[in-house]
Amino acid sequence: MKDTKQQFEHVIALCRDLFAKKLHDYGAAWRIMRPSSVTDQIFIKANRIRSLEIKGVSLVGEGIRPEFMAIVNYGIIGLIQLELGYAETDDMTEETALAFYDKYAKEALELMLAKNHDYDEAWRSMRITSYTDLILMKLYRTKQIEALNGETLVSEGIDANYMDMINYSVFGLIKLEFGE
Repeated sequence: MKDTKQQFEHVIALCRDLFAKKLHDYGAAWRIMRPSSVTDQIFIKANRIRSLEIKGVSLVGEGIRPEFMAIVNYGIIGLIQLELGYAETDDMTEETALAFYDKYAKEALELMLAKNHDYDEAWRSMRITSYTDLILMKLYRTKQIEALNGETLVSEGIDANYMDMINYSVFGLIKLEFGE
């Protein structure tokens, strides 16, 4: 499991670097997004991955890797928005945004390590296309939970679904970066 932890930390560092660069360029403009809009943004990214997997070609020149990175970053944005609520303006400093990023990246790592222990790294035997399908399933679940205003009978909440989407994306990035 040591390799998995290091690989997770490596791809999260790549995602965080991109997040930090976008924070520099745009500020925390995403603070105005309601959680349902974050969910829809993740849906766009996951749907594009599936489309590229099926079609096998991209007409805009970007591949699957940047989309998985975006899902990681939007998943963390979603968790921040769930915790703080959305804002009417860009109300967060880069330092604060990165502190929240690190908090949720650490929580995602801890969840992954716990599940990885229980499931004996079963994700390593899965196809990247399965991660895409699981992310899309989690998105449809999230949309249903949002439609229910978070009032579920037995299911985990939106935050758990965002966390799973982050981890499935990290698995995809690990496989893309390090191979099978």
